[in-house]
Amino acid sequence: MSFTPRFNPVFARLPTTIFTVMSAAAAKYDAVNLGQGFPDEDGPATIRAAAAEALRVGPNQYPPMRGVPELRRAIAAHAARFHGLNLDPDSQIVVTSGATEALAACIMALAGQGGEVVLLDPAYDCYRPIAEAVGASVRTITLQPPHWRLTEADLRAAITPQTRALIINTPMNPIGRVFDREELEIIARVSAPTNAMVICDEVYEHLVFDGRAHIPLMSLPGMAERTVRCGSAGKMFSLTGWKVGWISGAPAAIEVIAKAHQFLTFTTSPALQLGVAHGLEHEMDFTLDLTRRLQANRDLLASGLARLGFEVGQSQGTYFLTAGIRGLTDAPDHVFCEQLVREAGVAAIPLSAFFESGKQTGFLRFAFCKQRAVIENALSRLQQFFGK
Repeated sequence: MSFTPRFNPVFARLPTTIFTVMSAAAAKYDAVNLGQGFPDEDGPATIRAAAAEALRVGPNQYPPMRGVPELRRAIAAHAARFHGLNLDPDSQIVVTSGATEALAACIMALAGQGGEVVLLDPAYDCYRPIAEAVGASVRTITLQPPHWRLTEADLRAAITPQTRALIINTPMNPIGRVFDREELEIIARVSAPTNAMVICDEVYEHLVFDGRAHIPLMSLPGMAERTVRCGSAGKMFSLTGWKVGWISGAPAAIEVIAKAHQFLTFTTSPALQLGVAHGLEHEMDFTLDLTRRLQANRDLLASGLARLGFEVGQSQGTYFLTAGIRGLTDAPDHVFCEQLVREAGVAAIPLSAFFESGKQTGFLRFAFCKQRAVIENALSRLQQFFGK
């Protein structure tokens, strides 16, 4: 009898992530990588020094499963300072090994076998496979360009009595949308008579541009009990490799989410947690200045792409902007991306990678969380390519 292992079909059928594909292509063709969203400069030296000292002095054994008290207190103080949220650090916060683990723990705990999860397309690529892998079914609301707004009619059509969780990403990767109060009130109003929880991916909470305000859904009347928030130190302090994230929410939800977390990573490096606690307490000026610098980068990239004939969308937040390509090519977005990385020496991400069906969108996603000189180099290469 031949050996035929039976793998989890959710993961067995997944292709290699588009971020890995395009980053590998960027390396192969020595291209400027505006595809994968990571900064090319590390965050504050004081945060790294605090973590290094904690690593040197120790202890380096298992910290508390929910996170070191110093970091949980710092997260609660940050939520109060910036969003007016009153969180108990002992019962309402769990520290995780990055926001992806935070999302996985939330989906495992709140949806699970036989549950239903509602997503907004275009969606960050981890939501769907995690939900399906834990046995949940997925329903999708497809947002429409150019404004990508959530409507009450679409949300009411998607939520059913079986819906256990709705995932909202604001500021939104990949399209740079920041959900306004009207949209958040729609979510609150539609979810109020249901038993659905809302998982809020808010990792870009400080990267909001043009004077807009990030409004946590949790802060709206009646939503504190039915909302959990996922945050990220990596996005806040340009330390994405540290993989330190957190979840906050009502005690009853956090109690169950913590039990899922304990069987995913159980805990996170205590030294890195203490470094992040130092950052939240002493280095928020870095984060606020980062917003200003990235807004300037966005403006540089947007104006350069517009001059080249791209139809540049409005990036209200995050690391990213989207740009339409129909004035430049009739090729599918992924084919055009491959051409740009190969012939122009610039890597981007096709927006179709963020849709359930992989449908052609005619949009690319560009990351501007880079040094200004890198963006200028990319625009120069594109100018040379389109000038041929």
